[in-house]
Amino acid sequence: MRRGILLYGPPAAGKDTVTDVLTELDARYVRFTRLKIGAGNTRGYRMGTPEQLTDLEARGDVIYRNERYGNIYVVDRPGLEQAMEGGRIPVVHLGQMAGLQQVTALFPVHWVRVLLWCSKETTALRSPQRGDNDTAARLAAWDATEADLAAHPRAQWELRVDTDTTAPREAAKRIDDIVRTTSPRA
Repeated sequence: MRRGILLYGPPAAGKDTVTDVLTELDARYVRFTRLKIGAGNTRGYRMGTPEQLTDLEARGDVIYRNERYGNIYVVDRPGLEQAMEGGRIPVVHLGQMAGLQQVTALFPVHWVRVLLWCSKETTALRSPQRGDNDTAARLAAWDATEADLAAHPRAQWELRVDTDTTAPREAAKRIDDIVRTTSPRA
């Protein structure tokens, strides 16, 4: 059975850091690189063009798209298929409940849903430390994520982790334990 991990949380909650530790724990874990149409940071993205996005949409291959920070971010079917090749387990980062809902509905595999959370104060501290030049926008996104989560009180999570009090290695180990115990062995 194909598997994946959905990490949901506000900016600077530790999605990148926890994913890095997961990839150290098991080589099957791979960071899913979303398609990005826009400018700014290119690290961790597959940069695309508006024409590529139009083609993906015409083929029905856009699983989820959102706009934030003046860019378009896309979870696409071909990208997920490629990330799962050879029994790999993609780790998909999302900051919108609509994204979680669409990915689980439109790409049906065994998804482990993890809520990574941190305080707004922590986002304010971590954002410039990680090199963000737009901390104010990250704090606005934190507010939007909090409101989005509050609007979905029945959201189901296999795990909730407060990264203010849980070290990345411990969070990754807990996620790995859930993946291993809730899905068939590959």
